Amino acid sequence: MNSRDAAAELVRRDRSFAVVVAEHGPLPRPRAPKVDERFSFLLRTVTYQLLAGSAAATIHARVLALIEEPTPARVLELDATALREVGLSTTKAETMIRLAEACTSGRLQPERHGRLSDRDVLAEITAIKGLGPWSAQMYLMNCLARPDVWPAGDYGVRVGWSLLHDLDATISERDLRVSADHLRGLRSLAARYCWAEVDRRRAH
Repeated sequence: MNSRDAAAELVRRDRSFAVVVAEHGPLPRPRAPKVDERFSFLLRTVTYQLLAGSAAATIHARVLALIEEPTPARVLELDATALREVGLSTTKAETMIRLAEACTSGRLQPERHGRLSDRDVLAEITAIKGLGPWSAQMYLMNCLARPDVWPAGDYGVRVGWSLLHDLDATISERDLRVSADHLRGLRSLAARYCWAEVDRRRAH
């Protein structure tokens, strides 16, 4: 299904998305990076956990400048102290090292992820301390370009959904998990439009 047809199908299933689809038009599906860039994407995801985009981008630029080459081997040449000095929290610095260790030991094999189900990829990633469901979902959506990921715990998705559906209060994660069942197969796109709606309201 191309981007235009996917957007039309989303609106057909849920008319609440009509206004944001009309505003932004079809959103292109993310293009999956090369296999050898998957580790780098996971590193970036760690940096971006619970941070605003601009702050995270600044810190991650420092991380990349420090490690020079985003590979497990290069990360393991450093320690948590060096990573903290460029702006990472202790937890994130330690998570990056555990991520590199998992790739080196074979407990995490990003090169296989294209052949695994969403459930299996999520289980493999979240087995690493410091990488929770949100991190795995962002990886599935934006690195593997999977079409049916539903990050119900993401605050922006919750707010965007609530705005689009004229809810009196921001929907809870528990309720949002089941509220998009009618959008199965399109939930990654729905999440991106929820984020887009938050941006649209800020701009108006």
